[in-house]
Amino acid sequence: MVLKKVSSLRSSLIPRAAVAFTSAALLAATFAAGCSSDSSTNATSQNLTGRGPITYVEGKDTTETGAVKQLIDRWNSSHPDEKVTFKEQSNDASQQYDDLAQHMRAKQSDYDVVALDVPWTAEFAAKGWIQPLKDSFAIDTSTLLSPPVASATYNGTLYAAPRNTNGGLLYYRKDLVPEPPKTWTELLGDCTKAKDAGIGCYSGQFAPYEGLTVNTAELINAYGGSFVGPDGKSPTVNSPQARAGLQVLVDAYKNGDIPKEAISFKEPESQNAFATGKLLFMRNWPSSFGDVGSDASAVKDKFGVAPLPGKDGIGASTLGGYNAAISSFSKNKATALDFLRYLISEDAQHIVAQGGLPSVRASVYDDPALIAKMPYLPALKDSIASAVPRPVTPFYPAVSKAIQDNAYAALTGTKSVDDAIVGMQKGIETAGS
Repeated sequence: MVLKKVSSLRSSLIPRAAVAFTSAALLAATFAAGCSSDSSTNATSQNLTGRGPITYVEGKDTTETGAVKQLIDRWNSSHPDEKVTFKEQSNDASQQYDDLAQHMRAKQSDYDVVALDVPWTAEFAAKGWIQPLKDSFAIDTSTLLSPPVASATYNGTLYAAPRNTNGGLLYYRKDLVPEPPKTWTELLGDCTKAKDAGIGCYSGQFAPYEGLTVNTAELINAYGGSFVGPDGKSPTVNSPQARAGLQVLVDAYKNGDIPKEAISFKEPESQNAFATGKLLFMRNWPSSFGDVGSDASAVKDKFGVAPLPGKDGIGASTLGGYNAAISSFSKNKATALDFLRYLISEDAQHIVAQGGLPSVRASVYDDPALIAKMPYLPALKDSIASAVPRPVTPFYPAVSKAIQDNAYAALTGTKSVDDAIVGMQKGIETAGS
C-alpha cells in the first residue's frame, strides 16, 4: 500500500524534478537574445515596505495533497489582511516561462511571488526581474540544504528562496548486488554480475535532450569538473576533470556496460527497462520509486535505492526543483518577503514533503512518518546534500544544448572526448551572443 501511495505522486514529482527538460530548447532563442540587466533594476529599490494582498504564481499543482493550496490556506488563516491568491499556471513548462516573462517584461505588478524552475533563476536575476534577497531582504538559509540555496544564488547574491528540490538516485537490484556501489569504479566492476544474469548493467537518460545534460553533468561534476564560473558566463569545462568524467560515460557505452538501446532512453524508457528486470542499475528521480515497486513491476521487493556514485564516494546529483522569488515590480514586497520566509519554515516544508515534493530543509528527511510513506528519503537526503545545481547561468538553454549535443556526439562516436569537451567550451563561450 505504501508503494502504491508513492506511485500516485509520480506526476507531481516529474515536472518539478525535470520541468526544464521540455522547455530548454524552446527557450534558447529567448536567452540568446541577451540577458543584460535593464531599467528593471531600478524597481528593486521600490515598494520595499509595501504590505497587503499578494499573488503567488506557480505551475499546476498536481500533488496528491494539494500542497500549494494547503500552504496558502495556512498562511491566509493567520494573515487576514495580507492574503495570498494562487495564480495556477498550466502544467507546460514553456507556457509557464512565457507567462512569467511576459509579465516581467511589461513590469506588471500583479505577480508578487513567482515559482521559478531552478535553471530560470539566474536569467530572471540578471534581467533585474526579481528582488535580491540581501540587506533588509535577507532570509535565514542556515536550516536549509546548501545545494538548493546555491541554485537560488546568482553572482554571489541570493535571489530566491528554495521552495522544493529534487535529486537523482541510483536504483539497484539488491537481490544481485547486496550493497550499492559508492563509486563508479565499484559500479562498473559489478557489471560482470549483470552479464552473468543476462541483463544490461547500467542506464540513465542518454537521448539528446535535457536529460542527457543532467546525466553528463553528474559525471563531470563527480570527477571535479564544472561548466561555468561564478559569474555564470565564463566557461570552465575544458579541464582534465571534465574529460575524466565524460570518458567514464563514453567508455561504459562503448564497451556495453551501458546497453546500446539506452542511447534513446528518457526517464520512462529507463524506468521501464529496470522495472521489467532488464537492468542491474538505473539512474532516475525519486518519482520512479512507486512504479518500480508496484505490483506490476518484475523487480518489486528486489531493488533498493542509494545516492549516485562518484569518483571517490557519493556522487554529484543534478538538482531539480522550484525557487520562489519576489517580483521586482510587486507593490507589497514586505508581505512577499514574509511569505518567502514562511515557505521555507518547518511547518510549510512538511506540507511540501507530504505532497511528495522533496523538502529543502534537512530535518524533514528524518521524519519517521514521511520515511514510512517514502522509503527513499534517507538516500535522497544524502543525494541532495552532495548535489550540484545545473550550470547557474543567464544563458542556460544555450549552455545545456552545448553540453547535450557534444556529449551525444561523444557517446555515438562522432567526436572524441577531447573534441566534445572543446565543443562544450566553445558552445558556452558563445551562449550569450
